[in-house]
Amino acid sequence: MKKHLVSIFITFLATIAVPLHVLPQQAMNEDIFKFGRTLGLIDSYYVDTANLKQLTEKAIVEMLRSLDPHSTYISAEDVKEMNEPLNGNFDGIGIQFNILRDTILVVEPVAGGPSEKVGLRAGDRIVQINREQVAGIGITTSAVRKKLMGARGTKVNVSVYRRGQKELLDFVIIRDKIPINSLDAAYMLNAEVGYIKLNKFAATTEEEFSTAVTKLQAENMQHLVLDLRSNGGGYMLAATQIAGKFFADRKLLVYLSGRKTARQNYGSSGNGNLASARVVVLTDENSASASEILSGALQDWDRGVIIGRRTFGKGLVQNGFNLTDGSMIRLTIARYYTPSGRSIQSPYDSGYDKYMENFFKRYTDGEMLSADSIRIPDTLKYSTLVNKRTVYGGGGITPDVFVAIDTTYDTQYMRRLAGKNLFNTFALEYFDRNRAQITGNYKVFDDFKDNFRFSEEDIKDFIAKGEAEGVKYDDTQFNTSKEEILLILKGLVSMNLWQTSEYFQIIYQNDKTVEKALQVISDEKTYNELLGNRQQ
Repeated sequence: MKKHLVSIFITFLATIAVPLHVLPQQAMNEDIFKFGRTLGLIDSYYVDTANLKQLTEKAIVEMLRSLDPHSTYISAEDVKEMNEPLNGNFDGIGIQFNILRDTILVVEPVAGGPSEKVGLRAGDRIVQINREQVAGIGITTSAVRKKLMGARGTKVNVSVYRRGQKELLDFVIIRDKIPINSLDAAYMLNAEVGYIKLNKFAATTEEEFSTAVTKLQAENMQHLVLDLRSNGGGYMLAATQIAGKFFADRKLLVYLSGRKTARQNYGSSGNGNLASARVVVLTDENSASASEILSGALQDWDRGVIIGRRTFGKGLVQNGFNLTDGSMIRLTIARYYTPSGRSIQSPYDSGYDKYMENFFKRYTDGEMLSADSIRIPDTLKYSTLVNKRTVYGGGGITPDVFVAIDTTYDTQYMRRLAGKNLFNTFALEYFDRNRAQITGNYKVFDDFKDNFRFSEEDIKDFIAKGEAEGVKYDDTQFNTSKEEILLILKGLVSMNLWQTSEYFQIIYQNDKTVEKALQVISDEKTYNELLGNRQQ
Protein backbone atom coordinates (compact mmCIF):
# COMPACT_ATOMS: atom_id res chain seq x y z
CA MET A 1 0.00 0.00 0.00
CA LYS A 2 0.92 3.68 -0.14
CA LYS A 3 4.72 3.36 -0.09
CA HIS A 4 5.35 -0.32 0.57
CA LEU A 5 5.21 -1.70 -2.94
CA VAL A 6 7.55 -0.70 -5.72
CA SER A 7 5.58 0.10 -8.82
CA ILE A 8 7.39 1.55 -11.77
CA PHE A 9 5.11 2.76 -14.53
CA ILE A 10 7.29 4.51 -17.06
CA THR A 11 5.55 6.18 -19.98
CA PHE A 12 7.08 8.25 -22.75
CA LEU A 13 7.69 11.91 -23.43
CA ALA A 14 6.55 11.89 -27.03
CA THR A 15 3.87 9.84 -28.70
CA ILE A 16 4.19 10.94 -32.30
CA ALA A 17 3.63 7.93 -34.54
CA VAL A 18 5.83 8.35 -37.61
CA PRO A 19 4.88 6.13 -40.58
CA LEU A 20 7.77 4.27 -42.17
CA HIS A 21 7.13 5.78 -45.59
CA VAL A 22 8.25 9.22 -44.42
CA LEU A 23 11.71 7.91 -43.50
CA PRO A 24 14.54 8.47 -45.99
CA GLN A 25 14.87 5.65 -48.49
CA GLN A 26 18.08 3.77 -47.79
CA ALA A 27 19.95 1.26 -49.89
CA MET A 28 19.77 -2.33 -48.73
CA ASN A 29 23.08 -2.54 -46.90
CA GLU A 30 24.94 -5.67 -45.91
CA ASP A 31 23.57 -5.84 -42.35
CA ILE A 32 19.94 -5.59 -43.46
CA PHE A 33 20.54 -8.22 -46.12
CA LYS A 34 22.22 -10.47 -43.54
CA PHE A 35 19.17 -10.34 -41.26
CA GLY A 36 16.74 -11.11 -44.05
CA ARG A 37 19.00 -13.87 -45.40
CA THR A 38 19.10 -15.51 -41.96
CA LEU A 39 15.30 -15.60 -41.74
CA GLY A 40 15.15 -16.99 -45.27
CA LEU A 41 17.60 -19.79 -44.44
CA ILE A 42 15.66 -20.73 -41.31
CA ASP A 43 12.43 -20.81 -43.29
CA SER A 44 13.96 -22.91 -46.09
CA TYR A 45 16.28 -25.32 -44.30
CA TYR A 46 15.74 -25.45 -40.54
CA VAL A 47 15.02 -28.98 -39.24
CA ASP A 48 11.70 -28.01 -37.59
CA THR A 49 8.98 -25.57 -38.53
CA ALA A 50 9.99 -22.15 -37.17
CA ASN A 51 7.69 -19.29 -36.25
CA LEU A 52 9.28 -16.49 -38.29
CA LYS A 53 6.99 -13.81 -36.83
CA GLN A 54 8.03 -14.75 -33.31
CA LEU A 55 11.71 -14.92 -34.23
CA THR A 56 11.53 -11.48 -35.86
CA GLU A 57 9.85 -9.93 -32.83
CA LYS A 58 12.41 -11.47 -30.46
CA ALA A 59 15.25 -10.14 -32.58
CA ILE A 60 13.74 -6.65 -32.65
CA VAL A 61 13.21 -6.67 -28.86
CA GLU A 62 16.82 -7.68 -28.20
CA MET A 63 18.20 -5.14 -30.69
CA LEU A 64 16.30 -2.29 -29.06
CA ARG A 65 17.11 -3.45 -25.54
CA SER A 66 20.81 -3.27 -26.39
CA LEU A 67 20.45 0.42 -27.33
CA ASP A 68 18.93 1.94 -24.18
CA PRO A 69 16.34 1.03 -21.52
CA HIS A 70 13.44 2.88 -23.16
CA SER A 71 13.61 1.96 -26.84
CA THR A 72 10.97 -0.76 -27.12
CA TYR A 73 8.91 -2.89 -29.48
CA ILE A 74 5.14 -2.89 -28.94
CA SER A 75 2.98 -5.59 -30.49
CA ALA A 76 -0.06 -4.63 -32.54
CA GLU A 77 -2.50 -5.81 -29.86
CA ASP A 78 -0.74 -3.70 -27.22
CA VAL A 79 -0.55 -0.46 -29.21
CA LYS A 80 -4.19 0.55 -28.72
CA GLU A 81 -4.22 -0.34 -25.02
CA MET A 82 -0.99 1.60 -24.48
CA ASN A 83 -2.33 4.77 -26.10
CA GLU A 84 -5.70 4.87 -24.31
CA PRO A 85 -4.49 6.35 -20.99
CA LEU A 86 -2.50 9.07 -22.75
CA ASN A 87 -5.25 9.93 -25.23
CA GLY A 88 -7.50 10.49 -22.25
CA ASN A 89 -10.40 8.29 -23.29
CA PHE A 90 -11.52 4.88 -24.50
CA ASP A 91 -14.71 3.43 -25.93
CA GLY A 92 -16.85 1.49 -23.45
CA ILE A 93 -19.99 1.47 -21.33
CA GLY A 94 -18.69 3.74 -18.55
CA ILE A 95 -18.61 1.95 -15.21
CA GLN A 96 -16.22 1.57 -12.32
CA PHE A 97 -16.33 -2.09 -11.36
CA ASN A 98 -14.71 -4.62 -9.12
CA ILE A 99 -14.89 -8.40 -8.90
CA LEU A 100 -16.47 -9.45 -5.61
CA ARG A 101 -17.08 -13.11 -4.78
CA ASP A 102 -16.63 -14.06 -8.45
CA THR A 103 -19.22 -11.51 -9.58
CA ILE A 104 -18.81 -8.20 -11.43
CA LEU A 105 -19.95 -5.51 -8.98
CA VAL A 106 -20.76 -2.04 -10.33
CA VAL A 107 -18.98 0.33 -7.95
CA GLU A 108 -20.25 3.41 -9.77
CA PRO A 109 -21.45 4.35 -13.25
CA VAL A 110 -19.38 7.14 -14.82
CA ALA A 111 -21.37 10.39 -14.50
CA GLY A 112 -23.10 11.15 -17.80
CA GLY A 113 -21.82 7.91 -19.32
CA PRO A 114 -23.78 5.29 -21.29
CA SER A 115 -24.46 3.03 -18.28
CA GLU A 116 -25.80 5.82 -16.10
CA LYS A 117 -28.06 6.99 -18.93
CA VAL A 118 -29.80 3.60 -19.20
CA GLY A 119 -30.20 3.24 -15.42
CA LEU A 120 -27.35 1.04 -14.21
CA ARG A 121 -26.73 1.69 -10.50
CA ALA A 122 -23.95 1.29 -7.95
CA GLY A 123 -24.37 -2.11 -6.31
CA ASP A 124 -25.74 -3.84 -9.41
CA ARG A 125 -24.14 -7.21 -10.16
CA ILE A 126 -23.50 -8.04 -13.80
CA VAL A 127 -24.51 -11.64 -14.41
CA GLN A 128 -24.54 -11.85 -18.21
CA ILE A 129 -22.84 -9.91 -21.02
CA ASN A 130 -24.35 -10.45 -24.46
CA ARG A 131 -26.31 -13.44 -23.06
CA GLU A 132 -23.10 -15.11 -21.92
CA GLN A 133 -22.78 -16.07 -18.24
CA VAL A 134 -20.01 -14.07 -16.50
CA ALA A 135 -20.80 -14.74 -12.83
CA GLY A 136 -19.27 -17.69 -11.00
CA ILE A 137 -16.84 -18.60 -13.78
CA GLY A 138 -13.66 -17.05 -12.40
CA ILE A 139 -13.69 -14.08 -14.76
CA THR A 140 -10.71 -11.72 -14.60
CA THR A 141 -10.61 -7.92 -14.70
CA SER A 142 -8.95 -7.94 -18.12
CA ALA A 143 -11.63 -10.30 -19.47
CA VAL A 144 -14.36 -7.96 -18.24
CA ARG A 145 -12.68 -5.02 -19.95
CA LYS A 146 -12.47 -6.91 -23.24
CA LYS A 147 -16.16 -7.79 -23.12
CA LEU A 148 -17.38 -4.30 -22.20
CA MET A 149 -15.05 -2.18 -24.30
CA GLY A 150 -15.67 -1.82 -28.00
CA ALA A 151 -16.12 0.61 -30.85
CA ARG A 152 -18.14 3.73 -30.17
CA GLY A 153 -21.77 3.32 -31.25
CA THR A 154 -21.85 -0.47 -30.89
CA LYS A 155 -24.28 -2.16 -28.51
CA VAL A 156 -23.70 -4.47 -25.56
CA ASN A 157 -26.46 -6.36 -23.73
CA VAL A 158 -26.02 -6.57 -19.97
CA SER A 159 -28.17 -8.51 -17.47
CA VAL A 160 -27.82 -7.53 -13.82
CA TYR A 161 -29.01 -8.71 -10.44
CA ARG A 162 -30.29 -5.87 -8.25
CA ARG A 163 -31.23 -6.35 -4.63
CA GLY A 164 -34.97 -6.16 -4.12
CA GLN A 165 -35.71 -7.30 -7.67
CA LYS A 166 -36.89 -10.87 -8.27
CA GLU A 167 -35.82 -11.04 -11.89
CA LEU A 168 -32.64 -10.05 -13.71
CA LEU A 169 -32.75 -6.58 -15.26
CA ASP A 170 -31.74 -6.33 -18.92
CA PHE A 171 -30.02 -3.23 -20.34
CA VAL A 172 -28.95 -2.41 -23.88
CA ILE A 173 -26.01 -0.02 -23.61
CA ILE A 174 -24.53 1.87 -26.56
CA ARG A 175 -20.79 2.27 -26.14
CA ASP A 176 -19.36 5.78 -26.17
CA LYS A 177 -16.20 7.72 -25.38
CA ILE A 178 -15.31 7.35 -21.71
CA PRO A 179 -12.84 9.79 -20.16
CA ILE A 180 -9.72 8.57 -18.34
CA ASN A 181 -8.74 11.05 -15.68
CA SER A 182 -5.13 11.97 -15.03
CA LEU A 183 -6.06 14.03 -11.97
CA ASP A 184 -6.57 11.90 -8.86
CA ALA A 185 -7.33 14.56 -6.28
CA ALA A 186 -7.90 18.29 -5.79
CA TYR A 187 -8.80 19.70 -2.39
CA MET A 188 -7.80 22.29 0.20
CA LEU A 189 -5.19 21.35 2.81
CA ASN A 190 -6.02 24.43 4.88
CA ALA A 191 -7.66 27.83 4.38
CA GLU A 192 -5.08 28.98 1.79
CA VAL A 193 -3.17 25.93 0.50
CA GLY A 194 -4.56 23.71 -2.22
CA TYR A 195 -3.46 20.20 -3.15
CA ILE A 196 -3.54 18.57 -6.60
CA LYS A 197 -2.38 15.04 -7.42
CA LEU A 198 -1.66 13.96 -11.01
CA ASN A 199 -1.13 10.30 -11.96
CA LYS A 200 0.08 10.94 -15.54
CA PHE A 201 0.49 13.65 -18.18
CA ALA A 202 -2.11 12.98 -20.86
CA ALA A 203 -3.93 14.86 -23.62
CA THR A 204 -6.57 16.02 -21.11
CA THR A 205 -4.27 16.83 -18.18
CA GLU A 206 -3.95 20.58 -18.78
CA GLU A 207 -7.74 20.95 -18.97
CA GLU A 208 -8.25 18.82 -15.84
CA PHE A 209 -5.58 20.79 -13.98
CA SER A 210 -7.04 24.18 -15.00
CA THR A 211 -10.54 23.12 -13.93
CA ALA A 212 -9.19 22.00 -10.55
CA VAL A 213 -7.25 25.25 -10.07
CA THR A 214 -10.35 27.33 -10.84
CA LYS A 215 -12.35 25.31 -8.30
CA LEU A 216 -9.68 25.67 -5.60
CA GLN A 217 -9.18 29.37 -6.25
CA ALA A 218 -12.91 29.80 -5.69
CA GLU A 219 -12.25 28.24 -2.27
CA ASN A 220 -9.53 30.87 -1.59
CA MET A 221 -6.47 28.89 -2.69
CA GLN A 222 -3.38 31.13 -2.61
CA HIS A 223 -0.64 28.47 -2.80
CA LEU A 224 -0.39 24.95 -4.22
CA VAL A 225 1.09 21.57 -3.33
CA LEU A 226 1.43 19.58 -6.58
CA ASP A 227 1.85 15.84 -5.97
CA LEU A 228 3.75 13.98 -8.71
CA ARG A 229 4.69 10.94 -6.63
CA SER A 230 4.40 7.71 -8.66
CA ASN A 231 3.60 9.78 -11.76
CA GLY A 232 5.46 7.91 -14.51
CA GLY A 233 5.16 10.73 -17.06
CA GLY A 234 3.37 10.92 -20.39
CA TYR A 235 3.12 13.80 -22.84
CA MET A 236 5.92 16.34 -22.59
CA LEU A 237 3.67 19.16 -23.81
CA ALA A 238 1.21 18.53 -20.98
CA ALA A 239 4.06 18.92 -18.49
CA THR A 240 5.28 22.17 -20.05
CA GLN A 241 1.73 23.55 -20.23
CA ILE A 242 1.32 23.06 -16.50
CA ALA A 243 4.83 24.27 -15.65
CA GLY A 244 4.13 27.44 -17.63
CA LYS A 245 1.24 28.35 -15.36
CA PHE A 246 3.73 29.20 -12.61
CA PHE A 247 5.55 31.89 -14.64
CA ALA A 248 4.47 35.46 -15.36
CA ASP A 249 7.02 35.86 -18.18
CA ARG A 250 8.50 33.74 -20.95
CA LYS A 251 10.95 31.15 -19.68
CA LEU A 252 12.71 28.16 -21.23
CA LEU A 253 11.21 25.06 -19.59
CA VAL A 254 12.99 22.19 -21.39
CA TYR A 255 14.94 21.54 -24.56
CA LEU A 256 15.57 18.43 -26.67
CA SER A 257 18.63 17.48 -28.66
CA GLY A 258 19.84 14.34 -30.44
CA ARG A 259 22.16 13.10 -33.19
CA LYS A 260 19.42 13.46 -35.80
CA THR A 261 17.20 15.83 -33.82
CA ALA A 262 18.04 19.52 -33.90
CA ARG A 263 17.67 21.40 -30.65
CA GLN A 264 14.03 22.18 -29.86
CA ASN A 265 13.12 24.65 -27.11
CA TYR A 266 9.85 24.58 -25.16
CA GLY A 267 8.91 27.53 -22.99
CA SER A 268 6.18 29.22 -20.98
CA SER A 269 3.63 31.48 -22.63
CA GLY A 270 4.20 34.32 -20.16
CA ASN A 271 0.73 34.58 -18.66
CA GLY A 272 0.63 31.92 -15.94
CA ASN A 273 -2.33 32.27 -13.61
CA LEU A 274 -0.34 30.77 -10.70
CA ALA A 275 2.66 33.08 -11.10
CA SER A 276 2.21 34.66 -7.67
CA ALA A 277 1.49 31.41 -5.79
CA ARG A 278 4.04 29.59 -3.68
CA VAL A 279 4.39 26.05 -5.03
CA VAL A 280 5.75 22.80 -3.60
CA VAL A 281 6.17 19.75 -5.85
CA LEU A 282 6.17 16.28 -4.27
CA THR A 283 8.33 13.61 -5.94
CA ASP A 284 9.54 10.10 -5.27
CA GLU A 285 11.57 7.35 -6.96
CA ASN A 286 8.65 6.56 -9.29
CA SER A 287 8.24 10.13 -10.59
CA ALA A 288 9.61 9.91 -14.13
CA SER A 289 9.96 11.58 -17.52
CA ALA A 290 7.36 14.37 -17.83
CA SER A 291 7.19 14.63 -14.03
CA GLU A 292 10.93 15.30 -14.05
CA ILE A 293 10.58 17.93 -16.78
CA LEU A 294 8.10 19.89 -14.69
CA SER A 295 10.08 19.46 -11.46
CA GLY A 296 13.36 20.36 -13.17
CA ALA A 297 11.93 23.54 -14.75
CA LEU A 298 10.58 24.85 -11.44
CA GLN A 299 13.78 23.93 -9.59
CA ASP A 300 16.13 25.48 -12.17
CA TRP A 301 14.27 28.79 -12.12
CA ASP A 302 14.07 28.78 -8.28
CA ARG A 303 10.32 28.89 -8.76
CA GLY A 304 9.20 26.04 -6.47
CA VAL A 305 10.46 23.79 -3.69
CA ILE A 306 10.84 20.09 -4.51
CA ILE A 307 10.05 17.85 -1.52
CA GLY A 308 10.30 14.06 -1.22
CA ARG A 309 12.83 11.69 -2.73
CA ARG A 310 15.04 11.55 -5.83
CA THR A 311 13.08 10.94 -9.02
CA PHE A 312 13.55 7.96 -11.34
CA GLY A 313 15.96 9.53 -13.84
CA LYS A 314 14.46 9.20 -17.34
CA GLY A 315 15.84 11.86 -19.64
CA LEU A 316 15.38 10.15 -23.01
CA VAL A 317 12.75 11.07 -25.60
CA GLN A 318 10.99 8.45 -27.73
CA ASN A 319 9.09 8.71 -31.02
CA GLY A 320 6.70 6.03 -32.21
CA PHE A 321 7.29 4.44 -35.63
CA ASN A 322 4.44 2.33 -36.99
CA LEU A 323 5.21 -1.02 -38.61
CA THR A 324 3.14 -2.57 -41.38
CA ASP A 325 1.31 -5.09 -39.14
CA GLY A 326 0.07 -2.44 -36.68
CA SER A 327 2.91 -2.92 -34.23
CA MET A 328 5.19 -0.07 -33.23
CA ILE A 329 8.78 0.71 -32.36
CA ARG A 330 9.33 3.39 -29.71
CA LEU A 331 12.84 4.59 -30.55
CA THR A 332 14.88 7.02 -28.48
CA ILE A 333 15.62 9.98 -30.75
CA ALA A 334 16.86 12.65 -28.32
CA ARG A 335 17.75 13.58 -24.77
CA TYR A 336 15.93 16.31 -22.91
CA TYR A 337 17.66 18.89 -20.75
CA THR A 338 16.34 21.11 -17.97
CA PRO A 339 16.77 24.90 -18.40
CA SER A 340 20.18 24.86 -16.66
CA GLY A 341 21.42 22.24 -19.13
CA ARG A 342 21.03 19.20 -16.90
CA SER A 343 20.43 15.74 -18.30
CA ILE A 344 18.83 13.72 -15.51
CA GLN A 345 19.02 10.36 -17.32
CA SER A 346 20.38 7.55 -15.13
CA PRO A 347 23.47 5.82 -16.63
CA TYR A 348 22.70 2.81 -18.83
CA ASP A 349 26.08 2.05 -20.39
CA SER A 350 26.27 -1.35 -18.64
CA GLY A 351 22.99 -2.61 -20.09
CA TYR A 352 19.35 -2.87 -19.08
CA ASP A 353 19.77 -5.34 -16.21
CA LYS A 354 22.42 -3.18 -14.53
CA TYR A 355 20.26 -0.10 -15.13
CA MET A 356 17.35 -1.61 -13.20
CA GLU A 357 19.67 -3.09 -10.58
CA ASN A 358 21.03 0.39 -9.85
CA PHE A 359 17.47 1.66 -9.38
CA PHE A 360 16.56 -1.06 -6.89
CA LYS A 361 19.78 -0.42 -4.98
CA ARG A 362 18.10 2.72 -3.70
CA TYR A 363 16.04 0.40 -1.49
CA THR A 364 18.98 -1.62 -0.21
CA ASP A 365 21.66 1.08 0.09
CA GLY A 366 19.75 3.34 2.45
CA GLU A 367 18.67 6.08 0.04
CA MET A 368 15.00 5.66 0.91
CA LEU A 369 15.81 6.47 4.56
CA SER A 370 18.57 9.08 4.38
CA ALA A 371 19.54 11.87 1.98
CA ASP A 372 23.18 11.23 2.93
CA SER A 373 23.01 7.98 0.94
CA ILE A 374 22.45 9.87 -2.33
CA ARG A 375 25.84 9.89 -4.05
CA ILE A 376 26.19 12.08 -7.15
CA PRO A 377 29.63 13.05 -8.48
CA ASP A 378 30.71 16.70 -8.41
CA THR A 379 30.99 16.60 -12.21
CA LEU A 380 27.17 16.60 -12.31
CA LYS A 381 26.79 19.77 -10.24
CA TYR A 382 24.84 22.64 -11.81
CA SER A 383 23.58 26.01 -10.59
CA THR A 384 20.01 27.28 -10.64
CA LEU A 385 19.44 30.19 -12.98
CA VAL A 386 18.30 32.88 -10.54
CA ASN A 387 19.74 32.24 -7.08
CA LYS A 388 22.67 29.99 -8.11
CA ARG A 389 21.74 27.14 -5.78
CA THR A 390 23.50 23.81 -6.36
CA VAL A 391 21.42 21.18 -8.18
CA TYR A 392 22.42 17.91 -9.79
CA GLY A 393 22.11 16.12 -13.11
CA GLY A 394 22.35 12.39 -13.76
CA GLY A 395 19.98 9.95 -12.08
CA GLY A 396 16.90 12.07 -11.53
CA ILE A 397 15.88 15.30 -9.79
CA THR A 398 17.29 15.53 -6.25
CA PRO A 399 14.72 17.21 -3.98
CA ASP A 400 15.40 20.43 -2.06
CA VAL A 401 13.90 18.83 1.06
CA PHE A 402 14.33 15.09 1.58
CA VAL A 403 11.55 13.05 3.23
CA ALA A 404 12.33 9.40 4.01
CA ILE A 405 10.00 6.59 3.01
CA ASP A 406 7.50 6.11 5.83
CA THR A 407 7.95 2.79 7.61
CA THR A 408 5.98 3.79 10.72
CA TYR A 409 3.12 1.41 10.04
CA ASP A 410 4.97 -1.13 7.90
CA THR A 411 4.65 -4.73 9.10
CA GLN A 412 4.76 -8.10 7.42
CA TYR A 413 1.19 -8.67 8.60
CA MET A 414 -0.04 -5.56 6.75
CA ARG A 415 1.92 -6.44 3.61
CA ARG A 416 0.40 -9.92 3.56
CA LEU A 417 -3.11 -8.48 3.89
CA ALA A 418 -2.38 -6.18 0.96
CA GLY A 419 -0.92 -9.04 -1.08
CA LYS A 420 -4.15 -11.00 -0.67
CA ASN A 421 -6.18 -7.94 -1.84
CA LEU A 422 -8.07 -8.05 1.46
CA PHE A 423 -8.35 -4.27 1.80
CA ASN A 424 -10.37 -3.95 -1.40
CA THR A 425 -12.54 -7.02 -0.90
CA PHE A 426 -13.37 -6.21 2.73
CA ALA A 427 -14.25 -2.58 1.90
CA LEU A 428 -16.47 -3.66 -0.99
CA GLU A 429 -18.27 -6.31 1.08
CA TYR A 430 -18.63 -3.95 4.02
CA PHE A 431 -20.19 -1.21 1.91
CA ASP A 432 -22.38 -3.70 0.10
CA ARG A 433 -23.81 -4.92 3.42
CA ASN A 434 -24.21 -1.45 4.91
CA ARG A 435 -25.04 0.60 1.82
CA ALA A 436 -28.38 1.99 3.02
CA GLN A 437 -27.10 2.86 6.49
CA ILE A 438 -23.91 4.59 5.25
CA THR A 439 -25.62 6.57 2.48
CA GLY A 440 -28.34 7.58 4.93
CA ASN A 441 -25.98 8.69 7.69
CA TYR A 442 -23.39 10.55 5.62
CA LYS A 443 -24.80 13.02 3.12
CA VAL A 444 -21.60 15.09 2.82
CA PHE A 445 -17.98 13.99 2.73
CA ASP A 446 -16.74 16.14 5.63
CA ASP A 447 -19.28 14.47 7.90
CA PHE A 448 -18.02 11.04 6.82
CA LYS A 449 -14.36 12.07 7.18
CA ASP A 450 -14.85 13.44 10.69
CA ASN A 451 -17.29 10.92 12.15
CA PHE A 452 -17.15 7.54 10.40
CA ARG A 453 -15.55 4.78 12.48
CA PHE A 454 -15.37 1.01 12.13
CA SER A 455 -16.78 -0.83 15.12
CA GLU A 456 -14.79 -3.39 17.10
CA GLU A 457 -16.94 -6.08 15.48
CA ASP A 458 -15.99 -4.74 12.03
CA ILE A 459 -12.30 -4.92 12.96
CA LYS A 460 -12.73 -8.47 14.19
CA ASP A 461 -14.46 -9.36 10.91
CA PHE A 462 -11.50 -7.95 8.96
CA ILE A 463 -9.01 -9.93 11.05
CA ALA A 464 -11.10 -13.08 10.60
CA LYS A 465 -11.22 -12.52 6.83
CA GLY A 466 -7.44 -12.37 6.86
CA GLU A 467 -7.22 -15.61 8.85
CA ALA A 468 -9.57 -17.28 6.38
CA GLU A 469 -7.22 -16.27 3.55
CA GLY A 470 -4.17 -17.63 5.36
CA VAL A 471 -2.91 -14.39 6.96
CA LYS A 472 -2.23 -15.40 10.54
CA TYR A 473 -3.15 -12.70 13.06
CA ASP A 474 -0.27 -11.08 14.93
CA ASP A 475 -1.40 -8.81 17.76
CA THR A 476 1.82 -6.78 17.96
CA GLN A 477 2.05 -6.21 14.23
CA PHE A 478 -1.65 -5.42 13.95
CA ASN A 479 -1.42 -2.73 16.63
CA THR A 480 1.62 -1.23 14.87
CA SER A 481 -0.30 -1.02 11.58
CA LYS A 482 -3.82 -0.53 12.95
CA GLU A 483 -4.15 3.21 12.37
CA GLU A 484 -2.99 2.94 8.76
CA ILE A 485 -5.10 -0.17 8.09
CA LEU A 486 -8.25 1.57 9.27
CA LEU A 487 -7.45 4.72 7.28
CA ILE A 488 -7.02 2.71 4.09
CA LEU A 489 -10.25 0.78 4.69
CA LYS A 490 -12.11 4.01 5.44
CA GLY A 491 -10.72 5.60 2.27
CA LEU A 492 -11.81 2.63 0.18
CA VAL A 493 -15.32 2.76 1.65
CA SER A 494 -15.49 6.48 0.83
CA MET A 495 -14.84 5.74 -2.86
CA ASN A 496 -18.20 4.00 -3.05
CA LEU A 497 -19.85 7.33 -2.21
CA TRP A 498 -17.45 9.88 -3.68
CA GLN A 499 -14.33 9.91 -5.85
CA THR A 500 -10.58 9.31 -5.60
CA SER A 501 -10.08 12.86 -4.34
CA GLU A 502 -11.94 11.97 -1.15
CA TYR A 503 -10.00 8.71 -0.86
CA PHE A 504 -6.70 10.58 -0.84
CA GLN A 505 -7.99 13.14 1.65
CA ILE A 506 -8.51 10.28 4.06
CA ILE A 507 -5.42 8.15 3.53
CA TYR A 508 -3.02 11.10 3.43
CA GLN A 509 -3.96 12.28 6.91
CA ASN A 510 -0.81 10.53 8.19
CA ASP A 511 1.36 11.30 5.16
CA LYS A 512 4.69 12.78 6.29
CA THR A 513 5.55 14.22 2.87
CA VAL A 514 2.25 16.13 2.63
CA GLU A 515 2.74 17.23 6.23
CA LYS A 516 6.22 18.59 5.45
CA ALA A 517 4.97 20.30 2.28
CA LEU A 518 2.22 22.08 4.23
CA GLN A 519 4.74 23.18 6.85
CA VAL A 520 7.12 24.63 4.23
CA ILE A 521 4.55 26.31 2.00
CA SER A 522 2.72 27.90 4.94
CA ASP A 523 5.90 29.55 6.25
CA GLU A 524 6.95 32.24 3.77
CA LYS A 525 10.35 32.73 5.45
CA THR A 526 11.26 29.02 5.32
CA TYR A 527 9.97 28.74 1.76
CA ASN A 528 12.10 31.65 0.53
CA GLU A 529 15.18 30.45 2.41
CA LEU A 530 14.97 27.07 0.69
CA LEU A 531 14.83 28.79 -2.70
CA GLY A 532 17.66 31.17 -1.85
CA ASN A 533 15.42 34.21 -2.22
CA ARG A 534 16.70 37.36 -0.55
CA GLN A 535 14.47 38.70 2.17
CA GLN A 536 13.17 42.20 1.55
